[in-house]
Formats: sequence, C-alpha cells, structure tokens
Amino acid sequence: MTMDQPSRRAVVAALTAAPFAAAPFSTAAAAAAPDDIPGATIPLWPEAAPGAPATLPTPRIEQRSKDAGFNDRWVTGVARPGLTVRRAARPNGAAVLLIPGGGYGFIAWDNEGEEQARWLNKLGVTCFILSYRLPAEGWSNRALVPLQDAQRAVRLIRARAGEHNVDPKRIAVLGFSAGGHLAGSLATRHAEPCYAPVDEADQQSARPDLAGLIYPVVTLAETFTHAGSRDNLLGTPSSDAQRRDASVERRIHDDTPPVFLVHASDDDAVPIANSLTLYQAMLAAKRPAELHAFDMGGHGFGVRLPDSAPAAAWPKLFAAYAARQNVFPPSA
Repeated sequence: MTMDQPSRRAVVAALTAAPFAAAPFSTAAAAAAPDDIPGATIPLWPEAAPGAPATLPTPRIEQRSKDAGFNDRWVTGVARPGLTVRRAARPNGAAVLLIPGGGYGFIAWDNEGEEQARWLNKLGVTCFILSYRLPAEGWSNRALVPLQDAQRAVRLIRARAGEHNVDPKRIAVLGFSAGGHLAGSLATRHAEPCYAPVDEADQQSARPDLAGLIYPVVTLAETFTHAGSRDNLLGTPSSDAQRRDASVERRIHDDTPPVFLVHASDDDAVPIANSLTLYQAMLAAKRPAELHAFDMGGHGFGVRLPDSAPAAAWPKLFAAYAARQNVFPPSA
C-alpha cells in the first residue's frame, strides 16, 4: 500500500499546526471503547494511571481512510493506556514495542502501528503497539505522562516475556515522529524515576535493547523543533529549561542503547536536522548509531512508499541493524 499525496498532505497539515490540542475529527469520528481497536490489549496500570484527572478523557477513533477495505485510524482520548499484542506465527524471541506518532495530540494507529506490526510479524518478531496517554488531555505532570507509559510498557513486556515467547534481552522500541521522540526519551531516560512503582513488574529494567527512530522529533529546544509536539507535551508557555530537559539529544549517557535513525531531507513537518543532531550527539558520546538520510519521502510515510522510492528500504535496513545488535536473529 502506497501513501498517496492527499494522505501525506493531510498528515503534514495536521503535524504542522502548532500547537493543536487534538486531531480534527471528521464525520467518521466516533466514541470508542478500547475493544474497538482489535487485538489482545494488556492494560499498563492495574488501577488508574498516574495523575489521572477527575474525569477521564473520552476514547475516540477517527477513520481517515475513504477505502472501506483499508484502515487509517487516528486515536485520541486514551483513558486506559495499554499494549495491543500482535504475535508472529513463528516467533523467534525478538520483540518490538511500536510507538506511533501524532504530535502528542493523536496516535496514528494503523500507519505507524498495525502496518509496522505486519512486516515485523513476517520476520518472526512479536509486536506490542503502545496506546499511550496524550499529555494535553488533563493528566497531571503532563510532560512525564508518555514516558511513564513507555517505561511501564517495557517493564511489562519483560515481566511477561514467557507468556509471549519473548527473550527479555531482545526488546527493541520503534517510534515514529512524536513517537520517535518518546522512543528516544525512553532510550535515554529509561532509568529515570518518573512514577511510583505499582507492582513487581516495576522491578524490571525499562531499557530497550535497541531504539529505532523514524522521522523523529528529537529536540524541543532548537528552532527546527516541531512546535506542535513541544507544546502538546510541555504546555504553553514552556521555559527554556523545560525544553532542554525534554530534548533527546541532551540526554545521552553511557547506558543509552544503540539508535537507528531514518529521515527524509524533504520532510517539511519535522526537519531532518532533528535526526542529524541526535546522530552527531550519539557519535560524540561514543554510543552506537546508524543514520539513513533519504532525499525524498516527506513525513509520515511509514511503510506506504512505493518500492521505487529509496526510503522504502528502511525496514530491511532496520532489520539488518537489529540483527547486528543481536536483537533480531541473523535470518530476520
């Protein structure tokens, strides 16, 4: 499935609106219970998530697709964050936590979640799609809300590894756009205490063994940031200190896992300078990193580019890098 120009323009238009509180809903938008997103969903939190407002957000799904046979859903109102499991027919022990983007204002469920799980499942990789809380939907301590969910997700995957035929030492995270910012924050802030432990799962490490960041938002402090993601995460106004603190490139340390980066130079929503900055910071810190920069692709392409587009090769490149890092088996 290729991503047509109208679809790409819609994604870019939504992401370049700075700030936005939520995705604009069409007549296809509807209130949604968690079961409306199919699949085995694992709640992240045994009770209410940290910082829950008195009135929880109302779950909603907007169907962006005009084709009845093709889903392109945007999710908002995440009241009960969780993991949707997509199991490989022949699991090889590797796992990927998938974090779709959406400027921290919505979750691009299919483009950067379900469609990614399908190609990974074919490689034998078990996938967990993260439905994370959106910080502008009334949660306390909003800047930490997505990171709380991401840390908890990795810990739960490790704690339940046996149930899902997963090797707890072979867990990658793959994030897109603002989901790339969250994946990068997880990679660099996995040991940061950002919520009170709730059960034995929280004794597990939240460190991913590999972080794949696809057209990611990286910095919140530089002029080439994505302002919508910044403002949805931090609120307005935000201080220089807050912006620096939430910038991935400033958080690299000796235990930052290997990072794989993909970006297109014609991305007019999230400039490629984000990936370049993180790659340079990783090299300066002597941490393993690989960057693939393509001249064309725009933003939000997921796996929808035609095979003739050079950037369409990124899944094979990611799988090869994951194999070199001993997260995927050599045959993946």
